[in-house]
Amino acid sequence: MTLPLFFFYVFSAIAVASALMVISARNPIHAVLFLILVFFNAAGLFMLAGAEFLALMLIVVYVGAVMVLFLFVVMMLDVDFASLRQGFLQYAPIGVIVGAVLLLELLMLAGSFVVSPEVTASAVLPMDGVDNMRAIGQVLYTRYVFLFLGAAAVLLVAMIGAIVLTLQHKSNVKRQDPVKQVGRRPSETLEIVKVKSGQGL
Repeated sequence: MTLPLFFFYVFSAIAVASALMVISARNPIHAVLFLILVFFNAAGLFMLAGAEFLALMLIVVYVGAVMVLFLFVVMMLDVDFASLRQGFLQYAPIGVIVGAVLLLELLMLAGSFVVSPEVTASAVLPMDGVDNMRAIGQVLYTRYVFLFLGAAAVLLVAMIGAIVLTLQHKSNVKRQDPVKQVGRRPSETLEIVKVKSGQGL
């Protein structure tokens, strides 16, 4: 059994087992941790296939998006953080297991470049002598640059539209109005009171 094939079986087995734990876990915290483990193993499979760009995008976009989404869910819900701190120790074992598996996989992946350097050399290059990340960058920012900018503009408009549609102003919250503040006159803000000698207000 070659080293790439061994890593393929390891990453695939852990990814399948983690995916089953995601759909069977009753605790949402455990499900999110297993889902992150699935993404890391899928990224390892992409690295073995020579698709470094997809592997990095999977980690940066999906893992980051899942964690941010989970954070927003926790912030939106009425969660008793005192009770979460009390139950922290019951989540520690599963977190330690997931962290240990991720650390072991990273060490195995880093050690493969030293033990078997031909693993990276056997990766298929999409262009003549150019790795796929550089090839994607060259194609994306030359041939498809206008489509790329158009997609960015569409996403920006969609983000602004979502913010405008979901923004709700509360009537009982004091807000600043710069136009009214700048346009005020002294007569509207000051009141001169003549006080007689020996008398208070």
